[in-house]
Amino acid sequence: MARTIVEKERIAAEIAERLANQEQPSWRDAEPLHRVAEAFRRSVAADAELAEAVRAARADGYSWAGIAAMLGVSKQTAQVRYGVVERRVPPGPPE
Repeated sequence: MARTIVEKERIAAEIAERLANQEQPSWRDAEPLHRVAEAFRRSVAADAELAEAVRAARADGYSWAGIAAMLGVSKQTAQVRYGVVERRVPPGPPE
């Protein structure tokens, strides 16, 4: 199931909260679990950065075909995955 960036951020925050509030030493000191939580937070940040890069490329006039080539996916896949970014993010102020 694909998750939005907002959903991933919420889940990452919940994971961090659960790990921080665990009473059991086996959880509090579980370095591998902390690494998982940190890697997940970084993946959320990377997803947000990629979505912004796609939005910026589209705003600069790059085609979906060009963006798709950089992502290693089909044009249709790029549009489905990131086309919603164009609709959600309002354009910046006029220059």
